[in-house]
Amino acid sequence: MSLIVMKFGGSSVGDAERMKRVASRIVEKKKQGHQCVVVVSAMGDTTDELIDLAEQIMPGKRPDREMDMLLTTGEQISIALLSMAIQSLGEPAISYTGWQAGMLTEPVHGKARIKDIQPERIQFALEQGNIVIVAGFQGMSEEGQITTLGRGGSDTTAVALAAAIKADLCEIYTDVDGIYSTDPRVVKVARKLNEISYDEMLELAHLGAAVLHPRAVEYAKHYQVPLVVRSSFTNNEGTFVKEEAQMEQGIVVRGIAYDKNVSRISILGVPEKVGQLAKVFSALAEEGIDVDIIVQSGVMDGAADTSFTVSSFDSERAMEVISRIQPDIGFREAVSEGNLVKVSIVGAGMVSNPGVAAKMFETISALGVSINMVSTSEIKMSCVIDSSRLNEVIQALHTAYGLDTDVQAFVGGPAERR
Repeated sequence: MSLIVMKFGGSSVGDAERMKRVASRIVEKKKQGHQCVVVVSAMGDTTDELIDLAEQIMPGKRPDREMDMLLTTGEQISIALLSMAIQSLGEPAISYTGWQAGMLTEPVHGKARIKDIQPERIQFALEQGNIVIVAGFQGMSEEGQITTLGRGGSDTTAVALAAAIKADLCEIYTDVDGIYSTDPRVVKVARKLNEISYDEMLELAHLGAAVLHPRAVEYAKHYQVPLVVRSSFTNNEGTFVKEEAQMEQGIVVRGIAYDKNVSRISILGVPEKVGQLAKVFSALAEEGIDVDIIVQSGVMDGAADTSFTVSSFDSERAMEVISRIQPDIGFREAVSEGNLVKVSIVGAGMVSNPGVAAKMFETISALGVSINMVSTSEIKMSCVIDSSRLNEVIQALHTAYGLDTDVQAFVGGPAERR
């Protein structure tokens, strides 16, 4: 008998019929002789609806603690209904909130990290023959405060829980057949990958691929959790995420990702003094603003220009921070630019193929698209371009790197939540 953790996102349990379908799938897995622990997200648009209600009650900035109290109710609805659906099929099931399941987190609201998992209650319920249903996205701090794990929290819950109970497999059920060479909504002939390495998946997740959250992949890599991504709408084989993935003949680039939430900030006329950039990026870090690509021009007349990218969600705050430190640093001006996207190619084989970068530049240039910024590592390369040409660029790169297939990708429903 093997122990399997199964995670279902919001669209998979978006209504009563889908909930029943998921319940049947879980019961079928149990009847095959497996012990099952199931992690579930909030149903469909429940989270958005709760946020809208909070906005009506208290517009603007709302207390983080109360938002966590509110948003965690979405998962509690899901776990109770799914447990009922399974019991209606004649199998014993029991539902637990994150804190009942032993999920201990940092004392941070909105984006807490898991510190420890105490799975004794889950293990006891499994020994009693139950299918265990656990609310994703949530936990409790040592001080007894309910917390949420932020974006991708249910994926993280599932993988961390699989590590804690030493599961034989963690299955992430989503709205596509597995992990594709790029977004199948943009490229209809995207290639479904049979397997991908932890490192490649981690890069793709960080660079905008929404199938798995980076923190979930980090957990899987660190604890060597066997991970598979598959569709909740079909019985097709999914994509295995593992330490080393077999390279396909002639395929150097494994996937293409994109991030639409990119803003570029340029600080012009920064005096050439030791420690000036340290002051800029330290001030941004203190405000919790992540900086991605950084480019500095050559020094001219004792000053230089520095540009960097941040999430569009952070651009306004970043400009406020920079304006605040202008008197100390003495730069001429700072400007922010939106309507940008970051397009990235990822592949473990890139390190030994010097022509990969040239092909990316040539392909984008052939479309008449300007490249604003570039960033590279051993297994990835990113270009920042104008957002209006995104789909065109992705389709051209996908073809250029030999990733097109003759089979249209299966897309089962709206994007998953949490």
